[in-house]
Amino acid sequence: MPRQPPLRRFMRNLGRRNRATGPNRVAIGDPYELTTVSDAEVSPREAGLSEETVEAIWEAVLDYYYTGLQTAIGLCIRRRGRIAVERTVGYARGNAPDDPSDAEKVLATPDTIFCAFSATKAVTAMLIHLLDDRGLLHLDDPVATYIPEFARHGKGDITLRHILIHKTGLIGLPTDREGALDLITQRDQVLQVMCDARPEAPAGRQLAYGALAGGFILGEVAHRVSGKPVDELLTECVREPLGLDTFGYGVRPDQLDRVPDEAFTGPDPFPPFSTAMERGIGLKFQEIIKAANDVRFRTSVVPSGNIYATCREASLFFEALMRGGQLDPNAPRVFEERTIARATAEQSYHELDRVIGLPIRYSMGFMLGSRYLSFYGPGTGNAFGHLGFTNKLLFADPDRDISVALMCTGNSLNTLEHLYWLNITRTIATRIPRVR
Repeated sequence: MPRQPPLRRFMRNLGRRNRATGPNRVAIGDPYELTTVSDAEVSPREAGLSEETVEAIWEAVLDYYYTGLQTAIGLCIRRRGRIAVERTVGYARGNAPDDPSDAEKVLATPDTIFCAFSATKAVTAMLIHLLDDRGLLHLDDPVATYIPEFARHGKGDITLRHILIHKTGLIGLPTDREGALDLITQRDQVLQVMCDARPEAPAGRQLAYGALAGGFILGEVAHRVSGKPVDELLTECVREPLGLDTFGYGVRPDQLDRVPDEAFTGPDPFPPFSTAMERGIGLKFQEIIKAANDVRFRTSVVPSGNIYATCREASLFFEALMRGGQLDPNAPRVFEERTIARATAEQSYHELDRVIGLPIRYSMGFMLGSRYLSFYGPGTGNAFGHLGFTNKLLFADPDRDISVALMCTGNSLNTLEHLYWLNITRTIATRIPRVR
């Protein structure tokens, strides 16, 4: 990447280092030495951007890195179908606050395979929409149509649509914390827990983000109606047509060394955000991070939370959605345009999510952008994507002709320094001009 003049670089880095204070921070090095730029990046002009715009976006990423809350950050931005930005900064392993000082440090690169966590829900949702297109299910059918035993304890009215828009009345996946990781690897046991769950509110009444249960239910329905496990369905319908290698539920054993460690950073979580997280997932904040670093999680199929991919391949999935399901006229069609239009149509308008605690626009599978209040920056009313624990973000913005994958491995709550994270998408939205 272009080097700043030495004095300007020294003064800016000095100011950034002074910001990286507080508990549980990452040891910060020179970000210019820790940045890896992919050879796939085109010149800004080829993507319809200026060099100043690209560097302003990356400077916003470095500003976030310098909070000391991130072990590694990866960013890929496609504009007009070209890779305008594909970079990483930081270490994939060996530099977390609780790592020993002599731990081997492994640099993150564009080949690093990040976990998208809850952004996985958008992928699983598109498989359900695809099965609806094929006539194998209907979105307004009760889940019990396909899983009869799910109707227990008053859940007979919960439909597939309710799951996609987070209005099932089910919050969390009740299970023994000690056995949570073993549970997710056992399809029959997960199903039993889902069927035994009791809703906290009538279906369709309240917006309450379903962090885990919904994905497992949709994965089971997909398996029953198609006769194929959801990971095989993803491979057949998405990975192979798009030519993806890393994009899937979990990773292959030979890919494990490319997966970065998740780290707990920042101050200890406190209510209300910590209790909301625990209520939604069923584990304490630090327990979630520990579970994410376990090989059982990394190699299992978690339809609500463990799509693994490089930033490049994650952004390509959203690029395909933005282009109507077909990357170019000679490429295989993955989804019909009407399928994507239905999946991204607004279903709730800035309702207060009882779990997340924020007003969010939802479609059937996506978090939608907004003119003012949005994860994707200002003026992003047509953007669609999904947030992942706690600061992973995948989205497309048709108005700017961009698809974006922003992946981070430091996880923290309760700190105003997350404004630096929001500033990344703010910079993207304000610097990249609209094309329509």
